[in-house]
Amino acid sequence: MDKTIDILYILQSFGLTIFFVGMIGFERQRKHKIAGMTTHVLVALGAAALAIVQETMMIEAIEFVNANPAFVGNIVIERQRILAAVITGVGFLGTGAILKTNSNVYGLTTASTLWISAIIGIVFGLGEITLGIMVSILALLALVVIKRVFALPLADYYKTEAEEDENE
Repeated sequence: MDKTIDILYILQSFGLTIFFVGMIGFERQRKHKIAGMTTHVLVALGAAALAIVQETMMIEAIEFVNANPAFVGNIVIERQRILAAVITGVGFLGTGAILKTNSNVYGLTTASTLWISAIIGIVFGLGEITLGIMVSILALLALVVIKRVFALPLADYYKTEAEEDENE
């Protein structure tokens, strides 16, 4: 196993997580949403820390088996368990950000940004720097650019639909 988890690896993972998820959280905070920069960064740091713990456990299990070949059939490495628990927990947290009043639903984007922030933290925690940067940039593009591009056509659509309802 060529991956070593040392202080540099941990600082790099946490630094990239704070920087990229901080930008997502800043965008949410700038729009006065229920979860801002601090919430997003804390969720992502927790996810990154658990991903690092998971990697450490996997490396230790592999080293143990290499040192004790008699235990090969007794050691099971299930890397997905901690990650699955993180994603489920953050999904539950995101549900708390969603509000429904009358026929309007609020907070779906914030819940989604909390979820993607956790995923970004996990990706950086696993040491997948290129993937983490790409996902971060695409998430920011989705939040900033795509919303602006489709805001006017959707507003026109809903206005037209409301006018049709009035005419009926």
